[in-house]
Amino acid sequence: MKPLVSILIPAYNAAPWLGETLQSVLTQTWLKKEIIIVDDGSTDDTLTIAKRIRSSNIKVIEQTNRGASAARNIALREAQGDFIQFLDADDLLAPDKIETQMKVFADWGSSAVAAGAWARFCTTTSEARFIQQPLWNDMSPVEWLVCEMQGGGMMIPAAWIVPRSIAERAGPWNEALTLHDDGEYFARVVLASDGVRFCHGALCFYRSGVRTSLSNSYSNAAIESAYKCRELCVEHLLAREDSPRTRRACATVLQNFVYWIYPAAPELVRQAESKIKLLGGITHKPEGGKIFKSLTRVIGWKAARRLGRMVRPVRES
Repeated sequence: MKPLVSILIPAYNAAPWLGETLQSVLTQTWLKKEIIIVDDGSTDDTLTIAKRIRSSNIKVIEQTNRGASAARNIALREAQGDFIQFLDADDLLAPDKIETQMKVFADWGSSAVAAGAWARFCTTTSEARFIQQPLWNDMSPVEWLVCEMQGGGMMIPAAWIVPRSIAERAGPWNEALTLHDDGEYFARVVLASDGVRFCHGALCFYRSGVRTSLSNSYSNAAIESAYKCRELCVEHLLAREDSPRTRRACATVLQNFVYWIYPAAPELVRQAESKIKLLGGITHKPEGGKIFKSLTRVIGWKAARRLGRMVRPVRES
């Protein structure tokens, strides 16, 4: 008997995209599935659209606005599936995405997590270009996190399928976090597994350019969350393995936060730099264009960054 896959969709003011997202779920070639949509206090037609689609395997839950992590936790508690597919309300799955990844579990059992390829698009999936990343390989938990922290790429929530037993070991989403909460959650998921199995043919599509997206939020609270997520990822990894390679990876992810945020959030910058020093320091330089690199050679990267911030705002890397 084929196992049940629970597809969990937190939705907040997603009316322009939710219908297309649900269509990508309903047309999955993996037929044994349930779909749980949690409306997070939307003020547009999101709830109406969610309820409009009549299907015995769709459940719609309403909550006051508490954030995506809280919505995912409610969906997790309601889920009956043996496997969990997370999906943001504006992203899309290729029709055979779930079926392709479920073959991994048929071969390997439920001790690993499955990841898949993803690409960005703005209006149609024909714009998507799948560009190989170092993370797109089978790896042990520590290898995967070291690679990710050292700039080997990222993995969006839709790219994963997680066995329920691993999700239970990892624990719930951290509802105190907003920006980059998925990075912290999936760090725990990966560490709760025996490793990551990558499926090149399991495709999903990450919608970019959404002005209301949390990833476009740069409030003080969002910046603090981005730092706290990195700090927690460091703790999670070092608790598993405290070694030169993991310390270097942890120093790198904190240093990249400093490079991204400076000169804003000076207290967080000081905290990060203090931790980087305790981890042994880091020598890699911040990335930037020709002008930034030229200025860095003359006046140093911090002065060059301050000049740059005068003409463009902070953006998450």
